Amino acid sequence: MLRFIMRRLLQMIGVVLVLSLLVFLWLRSLPGGTVSAMLGERATPARRAALERSLGLDQPIYVQYWEFLKRAATGQFGSSTGVLPGTDALQIFLQRFPATIELSIFAMTLAVAFGIPLGYIAARRRASMFDNVSIVGSLIGVAVPVFFLAFLLKYWFAIQLHWLPVSGRQDPSIDATRVTGFFVLDGLLTREYDATWDAVKHLILPGVALATIPFAVIFRITRASVLGVMDEDYVRTAESKGLSSRVIRGRHILRNALLPVVTTIGLQTGGLLVGAVLTERVFSFGGIGEAVAIAFERRDYSVLQVLILAAAITFVVINLLVDIAYAVIDPRVRTR
Repeated sequence: MLRFIMRRLLQMIGVVLVLSLLVFLWLRSLPGGTVSAMLGERATPARRAALERSLGLDQPIYVQYWEFLKRAATGQFGSSTGVLPGTDALQIFLQRFPATIELSIFAMTLAVAFGIPLGYIAARRRASMFDNVSIVGSLIGVAVPVFFLAFLLKYWFAIQLHWLPVSGRQDPSIDATRVTGFFVLDGLLTREYDATWDAVKHLILPGVALATIPFAVIFRITRASVLGVMDEDYVRTAESKGLSSRVIRGRHILRNALLPVVTTIGLQTGGLLVGAVLTERVFSFGGIGEAVAIAFERRDYSVLQVLILAAAITFVVINLLVDIAYAVIDPRVRTR
């Protein structure tokens, strides 16, 4: 198992290096570039040349990339020019990252908690009314754009019914103690349960909007996987031996059917970072998704590079954890 993890770690390092190169080249190919974004209307030829020298942009491209890697390894990405002018770009990421992680965990918890059981039940009741309705519901979940569903939920449950908050992560009037940056966890740690409940209420609408696509995908994969496993010879053999339905479901069907589902959950978790850009913007949630949108609008390249790199590394780490979980469920994977 240790050799398997080490092999995956080495692969992860290679992927991160390739991603860093792509981010480096992409940011330098954008219109205007870093110098224009930093100087703005004060961009005279003399000032541009002086700033390019100070930033090392007059050096060969391989030298620039090496310096970029060294700065990235030490967290030196420069200061924001658009999101929070003058603020260190890494600090902006650290402030906003807990919000996106909290929202993503909440959304994926909803998707898994409903997707796997409903997918299993639909497979067991194949061609029933429940199965047909569930399939239609999952198709709607994939077809409806996240931002449109977010606006609908916000209009119905926040503006019309006043059941849930309109935007933000927590009511500003609550004097909550900040410990980790995760508002729900902070409330539990400090025993400020009113702050915890208020943070949960702020998570519900954006969490439901963000969970729809992962839920639909997990539901469809679970259903298809369970149907495939139910037709296997070893399941029929277990039934012919007179094993209880509980043993057959747990040991023979679910354990084997969960293998592709685990992979799907990992991929969908990484994909939540993309959906968070739209969802956080609709609900003014204050996470890295909203920061990415603002940074694109205002050409804040310092913030863009740290956020994109962090999102890419997060995606790679999630897939590493998925590989480990896959190896735990199916030991045969460790030899591949």
